[in-house]
Amino acid sequence: MLERQYRNHLSGYLSWEQLSHAEEWILFEKNIGAYVGIDEVCLSQGELYTILINKERIGRSGSIIAIIKGTDVKIVTSVLLRLSRRRRFQVREITLDMAPNMEQIARVCFPVARRVTDRFHVQKLAYEAVQEMRVKARWEALDEESIQIAHARACGKIYHAPVFENGDSRKQLLARSIYLLYKKESLWTESQRTRAAILFREYPDIKKAYYLSMRLGLIYHQCRHKDTALTRLA
Repeated sequence: MLERQYRNHLSGYLSWEQLSHAEEWILFEKNIGAYVGIDEVCLSQGELYTILINKERIGRSGSIIAIIKGTDVKIVTSVLLRLSRRRRFQVREITLDMAPNMEQIARVCFPVARRVTDRFHVQKLAYEAVQEMRVKARWEALDEESIQIAHARACGKIYHAPVFENGDSRKQLLARSIYLLYKKESLWTESQRTRAAILFREYPDIKKAYYLSMRLGLIYHQCRHKDTALTRLA
């Protein structure tokens, strides 16, 4: 009863001016600011929504500027262009990922804003590249183990996979290293330190890639000026 009373009377939902199109899009123009961010988010039942936020609110009340169902450029652009020209032209910087559709939306709707690629997506590419090296090495280990098992059977023997000093076989070492390669070295547990030492000893290329990806994160974390960051990146 209380839920129905709140929905139908106390909340003012039924008289909300955006009720007719709320399932497709909603706009809160007064929340716009000089620094905004745009991204796609999966809210419910696998449906993707494009969300525009005011970054200066840091997730607090008044952060959301727009929620639009889907990621189609024409649909999202048509909704965002409902924002007044004055409001759209006051946006100085818009943060987005590297998707071409987001780039096009930002360019059309906020033409004077500087477009900045979100550091999360840049670092994610580096971390994924490290994981790709680990996965490739694991497949090679699995293939090698399959050959050894077949050879042992042909000789009428039982194959026992060699293990490292921490008890991991080669394929287990590569499978269990997935999480430590995402973390900073200072956050490793004692067992992860032992596993990482073995992994980096056996696969120096993965070691090099891991420390490069961590150094990329440090550039974002420590550098306050673009010129300094570009020098360190080079």
